[in-house]
Amino acid sequence: MSKTGTIYGINGPVIYLAGNTGFKMSEMVYVGKEKLVGEVISLDKDCTTIQVYEKSPLGTIRFSKASPWMLNKVKSLLSWVPQVVGKSTLLRCINGLETIQGGDILLDGKSITGSKKDFHLIRQKIGMVFQSYDLFPHLDILQNLILGPVKAQGRNKDEVIAEAEKLLDRVGLLDKRHSFARQLSGGQKQRVAIVRSLLMHPEVILFDEVTASLDPEMVREVLELINDLAQEGCTMLIVTHELQFARAIADRIIFMDKGVIAEEGTAEEFFNHPKTQRAQEFLNVFDFSQFGVYL
Repeated sequence: MSKTGTIYGINGPVIYLAGNTGFKMSEMVYVGKEKLVGEVISLDKDCTTIQVYEKSPLGTIRFSKASPWMLNKVKSLLSWVPQVVGKSTLLRCINGLETIQGGDILLDGKSITGSKKDFHLIRQKIGMVFQSYDLFPHLDILQNLILGPVKAQGRNKDEVIAEAEKLLDRVGLLDKRHSFARQLSGGQKQRVAIVRSLLMHPEVILFDEVTASLDPEMVREVLELINDLAQEGCTMLIVTHELQFARAIADRIIFMDKGVIAEEGTAEEFFNHPKTQRAQEFLNVFDFSQFGVYL
């Protein structure tokens, strides 16, 4: 008898199944009626997490894996930044994509790591926008947007469509609602990914290097949208190499080095009066006056 599971959560290309499905780690599975190929990437008694893949003429490739060319490009542009510090891992732990080995994670003052049984309810409070957009290529933009709210939250489809179109209009992409991801620019795809997260009505949104894979001219349109959300009081945790942008909108800066918090404070404190030698060395790499202001 074939093994099956019930989807209770969708976050981009990451699918969450309820309960013990009988799957094994790294097992290849089919997802949905379209039988998209997926791989089991996390497994416990209450939840099975599957990374969905896409098919291309060159074979099956993972959504979230950038091409070697793009990775080299990004590394060359950002070689001045400490690379392995645990920034993205921290976000993945907060969203339950990685299991923590110690400590605790609090949301509204309450631990979210103690009860895995109800974690799917907690995860709906936490939106995440990935660096690589992670839009399903076989669905148009509107279908990508409504998938989570309708399937995972059980909301009325017509109401979700109306809200999605309103948000698309706000970000200047209403005319693209029936286009496919391949027909959009990188900046447009990232704005769609942000709208997708907003449609889930999260209490906090996690942004993981959302501009790292964009060409410079596309960066501004994404940062302007994030800035608008910040001005509206949206709670966001942003991993970014865009220091001028962080300086402009952040209420609080957390500087990580080698997996630990090296320094934290307000944007003014961190950029104007860094306390630790490591932060001072990091900021001295650049003369900020040579850069234009995003906003």
